[in-house]
Amino acid sequence: MALSSYRVDLSRHMAECDANYQRLLILLPTLFDEDARRLRLRLPGAKAPELRFVVEERAPYTTTLTVQFKGGASAWHPLVRPPALRLRLYHDCQTAEVLAYQGQDRFEARYAYPNRQMRLPDEKAQLNTFLGEYLSLCLAQGIDAEPLPLGV
Repeated sequence: MALSSYRVDLSRHMAECDANYQRLLILLPTLFDEDARRLRLRLPGAKAPELRFVVEERAPYTTTLTVQFKGGASAWHPLVRPPALRLRLYHDCQTAEVLAYQGQDRFEARYAYPNRQMRLPDEKAQLNTFLGEYLSLCLAQGIDAEPLPLGV
């Protein structure tokens, strides 16, 4: 029996995506000038993990970007893969949306539950909320003052 009591809260979803765009602009002030960026996080413990932002595609009104967390086994549990996201930034409306997570893509706004992929009814909203929390953590925990481009 498929349950579908979840209703998409479009205004909340768009507010989260808009906030994510603003967070990305704070983290990547030179987003429009560079194709890759590496930001080191200041987290207690082992070697400083880093986030890698790589531009996959640029168009007049959009940018497709991958976000990967790189770090040793001490940064993540050995059985848990670090998050890997693909985002699309819409510059005309200043919003950012998750396109893919851990190699899975094409997320619907709402799913009947249960479903073949075992996605939650609000999977797309949860992914964008996760991105917001992820970027907020980066802003709160601090980023090196001088981010380094990839290859350095």
